[in-house]
Amino acid sequence: MRYHRSGALWGFVLLAVLRATDGQDTVVRPDSGSTVTISTDQSECSVCVVTGVNATETTCHQSLPLTPEQEVRLQFKCSKPTEEAFSASITHTIDCSKDSCSPSSAEAQDLLPELPRTYVWELSAPPKTTVRLDLHGNGGLATSTDPCPDGVQVSVSKSESDPEERFCRGGPTVALDVKNKAAVKLKVNPKATVGPVFMAAPLKGRTMEVTVGAGTEVVLSRKPSDPECEVCSGGDCSDTEKTLTSGAKTTLEFSCSNPQDVYAAKIANTIACTKTSCTPDAAGVDPELFKGFKRTLTWDISSPPKTVLTLEFPAPGLEETPASCPDGFQYSISSGKSSDGTGKKRSYCRGSSPSSLSLAGGTDVMLEVPKDQDLPQTQFTAKAAERGSRMLSVSTDPDTKITISRDPLGPDCDVCVVENSKQKCSHKQVMRDPRNVSVEFSCKTPQDFFTVDIIRDIDCAKTSCSSDILKNEFSVFPEFNRTFIWDLKVDSTHAFQLDFPEPGMRQVPNKHTCPDEHTYSVVTYLRTGPASIGTFCKGGTVSSVLVRYKGRMFLQVPGDRKLDPVDFKFSHGPQTEMVAILKVNLPRGLSNTTFITPNYPGDFPDTEEMQWDFVVPGMHNYTMSFTDYTLPECLDDGEDVVLEYHKADKKVTKFSLTDPQPKHQQGNFKMVLKNCATNRTLQGLTLNFRVSVMRSGHPVLCTVDLSKQQALSVQLEKVGSDPYCEMTIDSKHQKKINVASGSKASLSFLDCPNEDVQLTTTEVIECYNSSTCPDHILTVPKLDSCLPMPLHSANWRIFISQDSTVDLVSPTGTLRQALPGQKCTGPVFLHVKETEGESVGDYCFNGPIQKVQAHTNISVTAKTKDFKKFKGHFLNVSFSPEITETIIYRVTPNTKAPTLLGTPNWPRGMSPFSTVSWILTLPRSYQALLHFPNVSQPKCADRHTNIRVKMLGYEEELMSRREDETIDKLTVPYSFYLNMSNCIPEEGDFGAVAKIVLQKKSNLLAILLGIAAALLLLIIVLVVVCVVIKKKKQKMSTESSIYMGKGNIFRPNDRTFSKARSDNESHVYASIDETMIYGHLLGDTSYADSLSDQYKGIQSDSYHTFTGPADGAALPTIQEPDAEPELDQYRGFLEPSETFIPSRPRTPIDRQDSLGFQDRRMVDNELYTFKSTGDFNTIRLSAADLEPQPPIDTVTEEEL
Repeated sequence: MRYHRSGALWGFVLLAVLRATDGQDTVVRPDSGSTVTISTDQSECSVCVVTGVNATETTCHQSLPLTPEQEVRLQFKCSKPTEEAFSASITHTIDCSKDSCSPSSAEAQDLLPELPRTYVWELSAPPKTTVRLDLHGNGGLATSTDPCPDGVQVSVSKSESDPEERFCRGGPTVALDVKNKAAVKLKVNPKATVGPVFMAAPLKGRTMEVTVGAGTEVVLSRKPSDPECEVCSGGDCSDTEKTLTSGAKTTLEFSCSNPQDVYAAKIANTIACTKTSCTPDAAGVDPELFKGFKRTLTWDISSPPKTVLTLEFPAPGLEETPASCPDGFQYSISSGKSSDGTGKKRSYCRGSSPSSLSLAGGTDVMLEVPKDQDLPQTQFTAKAAERGSRMLSVSTDPDTKITISRDPLGPDCDVCVVENSKQKCSHKQVMRDPRNVSVEFSCKTPQDFFTVDIIRDIDCAKTSCSSDILKNEFSVFPEFNRTFIWDLKVDSTHAFQLDFPEPGMRQVPNKHTCPDEHTYSVVTYLRTGPASIGTFCKGGTVSSVLVRYKGRMFLQVPGDRKLDPVDFKFSHGPQTEMVAILKVNLPRGLSNTTFITPNYPGDFPDTEEMQWDFVVPGMHNYTMSFTDYTLPECLDDGEDVVLEYHKADKKVTKFSLTDPQPKHQQGNFKMVLKNCATNRTLQGLTLNFRVSVMRSGHPVLCTVDLSKQQALSVQLEKVGSDPYCEMTIDSKHQKKINVASGSKASLSFLDCPNEDVQLTTTEVIECYNSSTCPDHILTVPKLDSCLPMPLHSANWRIFISQDSTVDLVSPTGTLRQALPGQKCTGPVFLHVKETEGESVGDYCFNGPIQKVQAHTNISVTAKTKDFKKFKGHFLNVSFSPEITETIIYRVTPNTKAPTLLGTPNWPRGMSPFSTVSWILTLPRSYQALLHFPNVSQPKCADRHTNIRVKMLGYEEELMSRREDETIDKLTVPYSFYLNMSNCIPEEGDFGAVAKIVLQKKSNLLAILLGIAAALLLLIIVLVVVCVVIKKKKQKMSTESSIYMGKGNIFRPNDRTFSKARSDNESHVYASIDETMIYGHLLGDTSYADSLSDQYKGIQSDSYHTFTGPADGAALPTIQEPDAEPELDQYRGFLEPSETFIPSRPRTPIDRQDSLGFQDRRMVDNELYTFKSTGDFNTIRLSAADLEPQPPIDTVTEEEL
């Protein structure tokens, strides 16, 4: 029993669950002309149609369309609430013709109120037909994109192509004009009521008649976004724009009822002007033409070039304003039209009094008139006149840009330039890298309206550079207000440096104008934006400004001020992390100098550092004081603004801005200001501080004792302009102090910088007997260490007698004269001058001069960078006998570079009647090319100037020229002597620079002569050998007897010939066997047999003994004379007495130089050569050896 009861209970529960799942039934009946669709986007949900007897059959769908005017029972099945799972879409169609719409009203059927619903009305209309929707409900519609508070959202698409607009009910819009394919959509939340929505009806058109006057054109136009409305005239229709020209009355037909709400009328007029008048001279209008429309009236006024137009506006006149006009009458005037039709545009409103405008060039006047406003018939009158102008020429350096501009709202004046053969005029012109550009202004005094910016770009980021950045651009536009701008840039880790000459620059408050109206300012570019380092005026303590990476330098000068800029320099600076560094030379005496931080009174840049380098004068104290400062709020805890003071060889001292700052300190120092990351919504870091300097008042005392130095004196001279420097000697104030040799003096120096006091020494050297005077070495004199300033120069005054000469020799062996092209760059600089006369010259070590000899009293001045560090001595001084010249130089020219020799006192002239000589020793195998690149000749009153050149050892002069003769180049083969002497000038000075270039001698001629001599000697030897062989062959014939009539018979070997020449019979032989004597010299012993027959008989021209009778007479005695030299016979050698002379280099051999010279002592030798009682004297075959050579003897001054 219990079991059955429990089963019945569970069945009842299950039936309740099933009924809850099936939902409730709803009966709906859509209106005619509507399409209803119920749908769900939940896959587990469905809407079902209930049919059958007792509603037992269901057909379920996720989307179910309903048939209009047919009742249907619906059942919603879903586990979710019905209003969340299902929605309904109700769509209607409205068909309109040109006369009416069906249906004419749109109402929302109260269908399925428990569901969210979307009502859609789709409208169809003929083309170019506008349908007006009169909205019902709570006061019209209001545009809104937010959800509507009453749960009804209205969306309207005015045509197929228009976007959807959203509205909420309860707004000012009570009607909407739409086109074909427009759609109205309502999204309604569950249980929200709608009611009637709108009434639809086509709009009717409007017809109007207009007349356009002469010279006028009217354009009716509408925006594409405006309601569609077609306008027609004479059967020609347009739906966007219609143009009407002057002529008869025209009828316009609009397809819309209110065309004034859609169309705007632009009424264009033209006025043509000459240089003297305009036609028409008045801007007239028809006040009734399109009065109900929004009208824009324009006047295009044309004029010739260089014409000024004057437009006079009657009361109420015009008043210039950039804002819109309160009464809707807005004037816009564009004047100075360029070739592209554009010009300057200004806006005006109607004013309170008549006004006149002067305009240049073509002008457009436009007047915008609100709807339904009245217009006067005459707007303005126009007059024309020829205008004045001004033209300027511009020429600048490369990398320069010039900007000429004026206030666009200022007086009418244009600047014109020619670009691409066309003139371009505007209130602003930018010329990049101009080269001889002509600039024309349309007014006579453009300097009253225009300013000029001259910008030069200097980029040293890729390569280091250093230059004077004041260039030609300073000469342009002198009458205009000018701003010179230098864009400076280096690599990002370095700074660029601006160096200012004395007396430096003075920092002033930003935007301050300097007294001389030359205002300088420096700006740096940071990642957070530009920052002003400071504004500066001429005359102050700032000597240099260093700015990191890139920045700008400005110089502002007014037009009425003559330009006098500071000659500052730009260079690539060191690497730095500072935003900027100011180098400051604080003045001597009592002073107070003020400085400010970048951007002051604005904020110092966040996380940046700034440094000031202060140079404090000696014997002065400084005090730091803060005039004004503000502290920022640092974002990081523990971080604060820090001031650091750096001093040489001392620990860095850190302060905050609230700490007491250093007072009564001495010495140079650096101050570094470090900012933190700040809260930029609050006041940032600012600092205005003052550095005060005063004298310390402690003199430097020094006692100079020269009692043991009888030849040395000390001189001190105040050369600086510091009025606070005081020097005393024995308590007496002096500007020049001289401590005499052998004396003692007490000196005092108060506030005297070392560079303001010049210390020199003078030592006297005397020699009146050159044979007994000792040599001297010029060294750095020993001075008392208490002297604070360094030695500037050391002087030696050397006095000699009339019969003496002073010799100067460098300790390094040579000297070099300082002349153009060979300036002294070594550590020592020597100046030599005559004690009572002119300068001799400036010298330094290591050059071509071996020795300088002077026959006069001289003074030697030595200078070096630091006498304390100089080791060694300056010159060796010795004395020698008198020379005839005033100055003699002994010179060995350089073989690798030209040698320049200048007269004493060059480039000024020599002393009158003075002489100077150079003895130049040339290296072996070199010759000198001598010429005079610079000669100054005077007009002589007595005697003549003379330049002479002579080789050493020769009397003949190679060159001798007076002041009125031309000096030519000269090649000197050997060491030579160069002399110059001056006259007594009547006008001008005598001076010269000689240039010596050494050249290698050429051996080509010597080689050719040697080869020729060798060939000639070989030919001579061959000829002699052939002659001797021929004679020997004649003697080799056989002996023969000769018959002598009436004589004795004798044989050739009889000794019957007596010689009267001498008693020596060694040349007489009993017999001679020639084959035995010369057989060893013959190649074949049968030589005689090989001879021709004509040579084997009795030989003529030979001596043979005759054995026939001689008539008993005695044999005659042949008297042979002593041997004499034969003429025209070759002689190879000379007598030893004539040829053997002790060796002497390159001694000439007179006539023996000829290879044809014959020696009278030549005789036959054994091998058909020659013998001599003396030794051989060889014949020179080298042409080079035949050149005359100079003697090696030393040349004395007497010989010169």
